[in-house]
Amino acid sequence: MMRIAIVGAGPAGLYLSYLLKRRDRGTDVRVFEQNPAGATFGFGVVFSDRALEFLREDDAETYDAITPSMESWSDITLDLEGSVVQIDGVGFSAVGRLELLRILQARARSVGVEVQFERTLGSLNEVADADLIVGADGVNSLVRRTHEEQFGASVGYLRNKFAWFGTSRRFETLTQTFRRNGDGAFNAHHYRYAPRMSTFIIETDADTWGRAGFASMDESSTEAYLERVFEDVLGGRGLVSNKSVWRSFPIVTNAHWSAGKAVLLGDALHTAHFSIGSGTRLAMEDAISLARAIERHPDDAGAAGRAYYADRRPILDKLTTAANASALWYERFAEHMKLAPLDFAMSYITRSGRVDLDRLRAVSPRFVAAYEEQSRGRS
Repeated sequence: MMRIAIVGAGPAGLYLSYLLKRRDRGTDVRVFEQNPAGATFGFGVVFSDRALEFLREDDAETYDAITPSMESWSDITLDLEGSVVQIDGVGFSAVGRLELLRILQARARSVGVEVQFERTLGSLNEVADADLIVGADGVNSLVRRTHEEQFGASVGYLRNKFAWFGTSRRFETLTQTFRRNGDGAFNAHHYRYAPRMSTFIIETDADTWGRAGFASMDESSTEAYLERVFEDVLGGRGLVSNKSVWRSFPIVTNAHWSAGKAVLLGDALHTAHFSIGSGTRLAMEDAISLARAIERHPDDAGAAGRAYYADRRPILDKLTTAANASALWYERFAEHMKLAPLDFAMSYITRSGRVDLDRLRAVSPRFVAAYEEQSRGRS
């Protein structure tokens, strides 16, 4: 039986540790996390409709532990400078990121996993006795950086800037709000993740960011500026910060998933733009795939890594391709804002390349009927 060291206790690392110990309590699993148990970046995480169904059959207990804490809805709302379009039948669910981590920490403890919190590894030499080292340590992964050439790792950045806020304003659906002011265009991705809290991610293009002067603003000035941009949306509620600094979204790719006895999963392996609501789901599905590969090859880390790659790569490629297409749409969202509201909504909902008009007719009949009626009126 392999000795396994997991670096990182986000959703990917925690869930993998739980799966490995659940299947065999005798498995030697150690988890190292540099942050305290109660620390997290961000507010809520969103899942596309039925995104947790992958848990129901194999792990009903974890499914039942997470779902009572989730907020769900069945439509998307687009607000284009005050013109509102509802896209029916496109459901999502959300849960607080800290709440999700608490649940997964409890699941891991229930099978005997003890996470070493506030334990920063200076190098992988500190876990050299492990047979398998799992990099579940996010975008800035120590595991990936240690074996960068062997993984064929690449990290690039999109041009847009985003900042992840929260607000106490409750929103009934996942909403995409688009606004302009004298500096340029802004977009807010917002949705409730608890009865009285919502995520509020604000994105803008690099030129607008520069004209607005954010580079020289402190945190309170930035919040005040953005609260003015989205004053009508926030309804008198302010923004809430939690490390809410401006970032450029990283695109992480790896040609190889294993390097010697090291293997990657989650954001250490790949990123998926937040606009498709799949990052956490992909991380947990990676954990399931790797756990199954280890179960099939309990004494051979190399064979387990190859099986994981063969099983997971084709699925992941499709999803990350869709995420990248969505990200590129957002890179040009200011240009798309010139469209009429229904045309804008159609451009938005088909941006990933995975949804066409025939599928939309079945899923979103009211939206498609309105769009096609407009089209007929033009002909």
